[in-house]
Amino acid sequence: MDVGGTHAAIRLPEGPWWDWDVVAWDGGQFRLAAGLDLTYHHGLELAFGDPVFVSCPSSFQDPDFRAPSPDELLKVTRQFGCEPAVVVAFEVDAGGQEPVSCLIAAERLDIVRETVLRYWREDAGPDQRFAPWVSPPDR
Repeated sequence: MDVGGTHAAIRLPEGPWWDWDVVAWDGGQFRLAAGLDLTYHHGLELAFGDPVFVSCPSSFQDPDFRAPSPDELLKVTRQFGCEPAVVVAFEVDAGGQEPVSCLIAAERLDIVRETVLRYWREDAGPDQRFAPWVSPPDR
């Protein structure tokens, strides 16, 4: 689902999206993965295309997505000369005593719901893919 051009709180599909981490970050994308427990797989990814600003921990729990504040929009607009198409704000539990405020600005956002395995399995189905760091064992 493409939700580009939004500054409202994003809405996630139903699911157990408690545990989160960064699974990819390069010049073209910033990708967050979510699931109930990220040990074996994840079932949701937020794929930010052409990110221009990212401020969040590499792993966290229980995000509370909200609309970005006027100050947050002004911050990214001043830093980059124009308002990005997508600005996502949220508070997370990063293990400290207080929640951490997070902000991501990008040109687009795709919400991808599919099973992504985090370890090698010979019997992986066609509806499953492997995380980028997973490769078959040497034979």
